Amino acid sequence: MCASRDRERLLYLFLLNKTNVFEKPLRLLHVAPEARVNDKLRQTAALDYLTADISSQHVMVEMDITQIQFPDDSFDAIICNHVLEHVVDDQKAMSELYRILKPGGWAILQVPLSATLKRTYEDFSITSTEGREDAFGQGDHVRIYAEDYKDRLARAGFKVNVFKWFTEPENFGGRRNAFGLNKEEGIFSVTKNP
Repeated sequence: MCASRDRERLLYLFLLNKTNVFEKPLRLLHVAPEARVNDKLRQTAALDYLTADISSQHVMVEMDITQIQFPDDSFDAIICNHVLEHVVDDQKAMSELYRILKPGGWAILQVPLSATLKRTYEDFSITSTEGREDAFGQGDHVRIYAEDYKDRLARAGFKVNVFKWFTEPENFGGRRNAFGLNKEEGIFSVTKNP
């Protein structure tokens, strides 16, 4: 996937090697879709593919992730990467994603994750772009997630698995890291119990 970020390459390789998204008819919701991954998924004939965002004009549906307009159990799979760190009420957003996922369904819910913090850092008194940039590393972020991100997902009902790509290097660029993946980044793959 040329001209893509390492996190997009990791997502694509995970979809290709660890899911059935390219083989089986699925209804998939992609929140704030990454352009290169979006292009690949749109070309998948059996996929009922829907893109959504709160503000982008390059998606199929406008959607607030804390008040999702779809009924319970609507999607077989969800991709929501690098979105939750922008959402003030992330627990509401996680609960909504859980609600619309079908029993037995899966989701990929990536966020930037601190390698040094034990607990997620958030301070809602910080509201300026400059303050948020200083506190969270980006002006539109409202938190820095840490090791407890798994617990936050589990509180919403998800069964959480963190996949580390370097445990299967043959499917992810080999030991020489041919795809230039971040060795610190894992995939937060969650499921909803049947």
